[in-house]
Amino acid sequence: MTDELKKTARSKVKRVARRAHYDRDTINAVLDATVLCHVAYVIDGEPYCTPTLHWREGDHVYWHGSSKSRFLKSVVGKRACLTVSHLDGLVIARSAFHHSVNYRSAMLYGEVELVSDADKAEKLKNLIDHIYPGRWDSLRPMNGQEVKATTVLRMAIDEGAAKVRTGGPVDDEEDYALPIWAGVVPLRVEIGAPEPDPRNLDGIEIPEHIRNFRLGR
Repeated sequence: MTDELKKTARSKVKRVARRAHYDRDTINAVLDATVLCHVAYVIDGEPYCTPTLHWREGDHVYWHGSSKSRFLKSVVGKRACLTVSHLDGLVIARSAFHHSVNYRSAMLYGEVELVSDADKAEKLKNLIDHIYPGRWDSLRPMNGQEVKATTVLRMAIDEGAAKVRTGGPVDDEEDYALPIWAGVVPLRVEIGAPEPDPRNLDGIEIPEHIRNFRLGR
């Protein structure tokens, strides 16, 4: 496994190339900082894009869904594009043209692989423990029907790029003399207080992995 992903005519960033990153550390950090991705693919000549939960294990990214899903059945063995993005701030400039946003994004290309039935339960455990470390062992075990009803897919992280923008507005030099406010409005994901299910049994305390929950471990 190399430290950088492959650069191809498809994956090499051309627009504002200085913001591009091909190293695994940057790309993995973008993937790991959230659990929501979008997977784009083609079925019968028509384009589709599906939002879904994802998680990373080493140099592969995984996602799952219903075994009856048309998407999951159609995409196995075919090429797809998986993207993750974070909106970090609104960049407010002195001209409309130079307004922008601060962001972190990653776009991956690869062939979709089906995780075998023998490995499926382990990967679903990794999904739960990736989001809520330690929760799996406290749950009612999955039964055979639940495992059968779930498909797990994966894609190797070997072609793609990250793109990142940080900092304030970049205006035309003469515009800095204008009496117009400019700057950045930061945007962040807020994690609220846990809301218990009203059907929880009396005396059940909020577990530590929920009380101290955070994204992007």
